[in-house]
Amino acid sequence: MRLYALRGATTVQANEASAILEATEELMRELLERNALAAEDLVSCIFTLTDDLDAEFPAVAARRIGLSQVPLLCAREVNVPGSLPRVIRVMLHCYAPDGHEARHVYLGEARTLRQDLAGAQ
Repeated sequence: MRLYALRGATTVQANEASAILEATEELMRELLERNALAAEDLVSCIFTLTDDLDAEFPAVAARRIGLSQVPLLCAREVNVPGSLPRVIRVMLHCYAPDGHEARHVYLGEARTLRQDLAGAQ
């Protein structure tokens, strides 16, 4: 087994708690599914949000899908002028077998953030 860091991001249409929770749940479920991970494989998750999102913590969504024993942290993303708005990002640390091919997940408008991964989406 080896420690991996997986990245992911998604966007929401509005600064609403329900939108943040739904988008984060979708992102986390997709990361877990694409990487064949269970909650016990996770070490920690760091979430960031752009300045225009403050209606809810993404960690709440992670808890709702069963990640209650995983350390979670929420923070602000750097506010770069002209950057994509309404973005939720995550860095997930996990254990997976040696040779695991990390599958990062970018959903919604966040796909534009990693066009180098477009074929894997």
